[in-house]
Amino acid sequence: MNLKIGILSRNAELYSTRRLVEAIKAKGHEAKVIDHLKCDIIIEQDKPDIYYKGESLSDIDAVIPRIGASVTFYGTTVVRQFEMMKKFTAVQSQALVRSRDKLRSLQILASAGVGLPKTVFTNYSREVDKLIDSVGGAPLIVKLLEGTQGYGVVLAPTKKAAQSIIEAFHSMKARVIVQEFISESKGADIRAFIVNGKVVGAMKRQGKEGEFRSNLHQGGSGTLVKLSKAEREAALTAAQAMGLPIAGVDLLQSERGPLILEVNSSPGLEGIEKSTGKDVAGAIAKYVIEGVIDSKSKTSKRRKIKSDA
Repeated sequence: MNLKIGILSRNAELYSTRRLVEAIKAKGHEAKVIDHLKCDIIIEQDKPDIYYKGESLSDIDAVIPRIGASVTFYGTTVVRQFEMMKKFTAVQSQALVRSRDKLRSLQILASAGVGLPKTVFTNYSREVDKLIDSVGGAPLIVKLLEGTQGYGVVLAPTKKAAQSIIEAFHSMKARVIVQEFISESKGADIRAFIVNGKVVGAMKRQGKEGEFRSNLHQGGSGTLVKLSKAEREAALTAAQAMGLPIAGVDLLQSERGPLILEVNSSPGLEGIEKSTGKDVAGAIAKYVIEGVIDSKSKTSKRRKIKSDA
């Protein structure tokens, strides 16, 4: 069975996109890079379709969403349309939307029982002192709810600095969360890469000297790390709670155990593959291919049962 798998990506030259194309082709299937912002959605009763560069995408068997945070609305609309067309999607549209709402994500993770840094959200700037005290005082972290890749994350070293930062964000009508600073992590975190309920690779990301953010986009470095049992379980529980079969789970090592920072629904492949030497793209391709074959097999069985009846 030769499958046609679409990769929803705005740039075919990105490392993650190129690696997914290579992995799909290496397994004997066809890969097509689709810029989701250039898709036309055809909404029609019993005949939903998507057109890309004037051609129908009805022959696509599955899609792997690589949706950037800035285009979440339209990107997830395209994924939802593929779902309506009964195509296999590596990540469901609803899970994508959920993962982009940091506050909602934290609420879901808290309900799942995983460890989290103390976090406070408010829409009322006059209670700044109580906000700061609720997370254990300064130093503390202030995060924009819409920030990504370490942008929109500020370390407030003192209570006075925290007050100024929070009040400044509120004056600009920016929505922020205030989070405790885990000093023992020493500017490092762990990225666990999940594919289909398994950790396929993990790296420790260390911020550059004088930088508390460990994101590779902020100049951090990544090295192979072996997860403890508690870290592995926390990462898998977090991905499952968010409904993400493919996820990058970021966690901190703290004195009270692993603390989940974020669950990323479109994690990059370059850092994890180069740090661990693992074929993560191959694991994703395998999951998608097997998912499509399993889905087609179930559909075929249902049709046979109906015809026999």
